[in-house]
Amino acid sequence: MTPAIEIEGLRKEYRSRKGRTTAVDGLDLSVPEGCVYGFLGPNGSGKTTTIRCLLGLIGATSGCARVFGREVPAALPAAMRRIGAIVESPALFPTMSARENLRLLAHIDGISRRRVDDVLDLVGLADRAGDRVRSYSLGMRQRLGLAAALLKDPALVVLDEPANGLDPAGIRQVRELLRELGRQGRTVFVSSHILAEIEHTCDALAIVHRGRCVASGPVAAVLAAAGPVGLLVTVEDLPAGFDLLRRAALPVERRNGHLRVAVGPSEAGAVTALLAAEQLWVTELRAERATLEDLFLELTGDGDAGAGADADADADAEIRGVGSWT
Repeated sequence: MTPAIEIEGLRKEYRSRKGRTTAVDGLDLSVPEGCVYGFLGPNGSGKTTTIRCLLGLIGATSGCARVFGREVPAALPAAMRRIGAIVESPALFPTMSARENLRLLAHIDGISRRRVDDVLDLVGLADRAGDRVRSYSLGMRQRLGLAAALLKDPALVVLDEPANGLDPAGIRQVRELLRELGRQGRTVFVSSHILAEIEHTCDALAIVHRGRCVASGPVAAVLAAAGPVGLLVTVEDLPAGFDLLRRAALPVERRNGHLRVAVGPSEAGAVTALLAAEQLWVTELRAERATLEDLFLELTGDGDAGAGADADADADAEIRGVGSWT
């Protein structure tokens, strides 16, 4: 099966008064059809620049990108009929209502008015569809951008920070919507800073840092490869167990009814024996696996992508005046 998105050796450089800046540095990526795919990285890591290259908003310096086997930007006009996208804050007419904004887009693409009402209901804006967009909160504008991205009933949905500005209820709604889109067999390519949401929503992911992919694959496989980060131990007398392990100079902390000992699984026997010697019987012992946040911080360090942030500013200048959703 042809991947929904293929990126090979993608490179994007900018020239400015400060010199040459590399935003994307030889990026390789393959996104299977029919999955919800998370695209992660710290600010300035090249995520938005990659998405802009993929959608033809800016040109790559070298390398290639394909959508459903069609190379972009050359075949983008044909490919765009199967793509819905929102990149950063959607461009909307503030003096028009949400319904009027979407009807205008629908008219341009020959889409029925019924579809407009369907997507407004899907993103939870049916009750406010007649209100002017200038009265919308940031979160409501994000949801309207999502509705616009879904107007064409696309096979591929590309979303850059779709939960930006949403409250917890809105984030939950976006999570459920992404899952539903995946169940429908669509491919969803989503960039986000909300790591817990990606971990529990996506089938697969890629982590980028300084314009390169540093980890990719099914979520479970990526986390399993990170290995355990400690042991979770339960004893009846937690305070006594904590004091004993601390006196033994073991890195231990109390967490949610457990003792978390920052040692590898090979040390499990020694920890059990130490506790048993003081008649502190272990009732539960298991390895604590790395979370996506743990892995993300390990692979990206302090999250500083260096010159990438400047490159994003250059990308903004390059596409100034170009629409940000399709």
